[in-house]
Amino acid sequence: MMWPIWLCFVSSVVLIVAHDGDIHTIQYTSDTFSIEVPKNNHFVMFFAPWCGHCNRLAPTWELLAKEYNKDESSKVKIAKVDCTTDTSLCSDHDVTGYPTLKFFKNGDTEALKFRGTRDLASLTSFINEQLGNAHQERDDVPKIPEPVNGLVELTEETFMKHVETGSHFVKFYAPWCGHCQKLAPTWDALAKALEHDTTVTIAKVDCTVHRSVCNDFDIKGYPTLLWIENGKKVEKYQGQRTDEDLKAFVKEKLGSSNSVSAKETEPEPSSPVISYSGDNFDHGIAKGISFTKFFAPWCGHCKRLAPTWEELGVKFVGNPYVKIAKVDCTLDSSKDLCSQQEVDGFPTLFLYRDGEKIAEYTGSRTLDDLYEFVIKHIPHDEL
Repeated sequence: MMWPIWLCFVSSVVLIVAHDGDIHTIQYTSDTFSIEVPKNNHFVMFFAPWCGHCNRLAPTWELLAKEYNKDESSKVKIAKVDCTTDTSLCSDHDVTGYPTLKFFKNGDTEALKFRGTRDLASLTSFINEQLGNAHQERDDVPKIPEPVNGLVELTEETFMKHVETGSHFVKFYAPWCGHCQKLAPTWDALAKALEHDTTVTIAKVDCTVHRSVCNDFDIKGYPTLLWIENGKKVEKYQGQRTDEDLKAFVKEKLGSSNSVSAKETEPEPSSPVISYSGDNFDHGIAKGISFTKFFAPWCGHCKRLAPTWEELGVKFVGNPYVKIAKVDCTLDSSKDLCSQQEVDGFPTLFLYRDGEKIAEYTGSRTLDDLYEFVIKHIPHDEL
């Protein structure tokens, strides 16, 4: 009579264990670490559960543990430590980023940090080197630079401390948001591409969990991408969410401290396209037609449109009623203007007639189609 019950009990246990993906990896706490690690060689991952790089490494780390932790006679144990719960232990071992991988050799007081590629072959090769009494890395082997940033997930507790100095590109999102889900892999790739850059961090905030942060920055939709410098919002990103455009925006912002002032003071080469800013916009559109392009220099679509826009300007040279114009929304003198005109992406093309916004152009950006759009809005007595 007991046999079926025992089978059910075993099945329940197996199901419970199956829900824990790391069934072979040993997890140490501050108490167990000091007791167990000196007994054997250990390869330890110091991690944080919210860390994207840690989560990507986890399946590989578990495969490593499955191989080396399968019996008690193994020469090395594969383990991990959660630095969000055992902070003092991680601090004692000088863990400043996640994941940090360290090899503790039996009898040695100092651990050796793994700096290679985090794939199974490289990790296994590293273990074999250490078990072959390679106590330290050879000086003639080039070291792979260790990431300094990566994607940073911020919380209500960490946000202000993180952004109070330096430059930060932050994604405010909600997990249920379809546009956020579509952007996620591109955002991860951006963080990966810039993980060695000490001048900027790429971060994200879940607004469904950390609402006070999102309220402080007046987040009204998802995803919202903000450029923050020294704790203050500098600019809301409104361009295309491609890898190319996001990287161009970061590059532009990192160099903007000098370039913005230069753009505002240096005269532009002779062009049939009139440049508006917050200072002259109202006067410029007061009479006649002003077909105006709102753009950002880093925007890829804007760059592709630029030569066509110049050609459009040429077509209306000599026509006193029509002006082809542009506004650089990254300039300090134009940011408020672009906000007031409800520019929510680049390029945005608005047609104004006698000071009033008449239409937004959303069609094909060929020269002929743009020209026909302007002609359609010219009163017959002005043709």
